[in-house]
Amino acid sequence: MLAQVVPLLWQALPTFFLLVLLHFYLKYMLFQPIHKVLEERRAATEGVREAATHARLAAEKKAAEYEEALRQARGEVYKEQELLRTGLRKEQQDALAEMRAHTEALIEQARVRIDTERAAAQASLEAESDAIAESIAKAALKGGLN
Repeated sequence: MLAQVVPLLWQALPTFFLLVLLHFYLKYMLFQPIHKVLEERRAATEGVREAATHARLAAEKKAAEYEEALRQARGEVYKEQELLRTGLRKEQQDALAEMRAHTEALIEQARVRIDTERAAAQASLEAESDAIAESIAKAALKGGLN
C-alpha cells in the first residue's frame, strides 16, 4: 500500500508547490492590497467619526456658551429694567411728596384765610351785637320797648 501511495505523493508534489506558491502570490498580490485598502477605509471612517464627534462637542460647547451669554444678557436687561423701575418709583414718590407739600401749603393758606375771615366775622358780629345791644338799651331807657 505504501508502494501505491508514494507515486501518488510524487505526482501531487508539484501541485502542492503550486498551491503554496499560489498562496504566497495571492497573499502579497491580492490580500495585502485589499487589506491595506480596508485598513485605510477603516482609518478614514474612524477619522470622520472622530471629526464628527469633535464637531458635535464643539457645537455643544458653542451652544452652552451661547446659552450662558443669553442668560447673562437677560440678567443685564432685567437689572436695567429694575433700575428703571426704581427710578420711576422714586420719581413718582418725589412727585407725590411735592404734591402733598403743595396741597398742605394750600390747606394751610385756606386755614389762615378762614381763621382771618372768622376773626373778621366775629369782630363784625361783636360790633353789630354791641350796636344792637346799645340800641336796645337806648330804646329801653327811652321807654319805647313796649
